[in-house]
Amino acid sequence: MAAKIRKGDRVIVLSGRDKGKRGEVISVRPADERALVRGVNMVKRHQKQSAQQEGGIISKEASIHLSNIALLDPKDNKPTRVGFKYVGEGLDRKKVRVSKRSGVEIDG
Repeated sequence: MAAKIRKGDRVIVLSGRDKGKRGEVISVRPADERALVRGVNMVKRHQKQSAQQEGGIISKEASIHLSNIALLDPKDNKPTRVGFKYVGEGLDRKKVRVSKRSGVEIDG
């Protein structure tokens, strides 16, 4: 199935302790159905000191399930579902993501 949420998308959290927070998708793991969102679902981790990083307790993002986030509509910045449509004809035909809320193309 095509990816409805991709790296770089602006999303809003629909449920959980960070409900209502907005952020940018850092990475998506389709096999696990999870995504990392900047500034959302922050957890504390104990880090051992290394040559590159200082040791101590650091805060980092934990993954969040794709069902708990929604893409923000590019037109009015409200949560929307994602659909697909084909643009162009023949060999130039391209599949693009479309906002179900406003009908605006999300990419392309």
